[in-house]
Amino acid sequence: MSYGKILVLFIVLIFSYTSGEALAAGRTPALIQQKASSKKPVKQKKVRVKGPRSAAKAQKEADKKEKQQDKDYAKFVKENQKRSIQIQTPEVQERMKQNIKNANANSKARRKSNSTRTKRAGQKYR
Repeated sequence: MSYGKILVLFIVLIFSYTSGEALAAGRTPALIQQKASSKKPVKQKKVRVKGPRSAAKAQKEADKKEKQQDKDYAKFVKENQKRSIQIQTPEVQERMKQNIKNANANSKARRKSNSTRTKRAGQKYR
């Protein structure tokens, strides 16, 4: 009787060791058997969770609305700048236009100098 119990305990320990070793390696015993039986690699299906169509539609509409608001704001700023120049005297208008040209030239030079510091852009300007 005691030999039978020892034998059963020994068999249980062997099976628990092999399944524990497989799980420690990140594989299930079924995958081990499948991999051993076939030469092809085992592909595990990637599951993509997709939301409801209504949520995607609402997000698309929100993006469209935000894009339109940005466009309207840019248009408003441009018109406001034109109006602020238009209401000035001719001498001030010329000075403001020259200041805008100088500011654009300075920003372009600054962007170029900043980009030449980076490795990739530095090769472009050398």
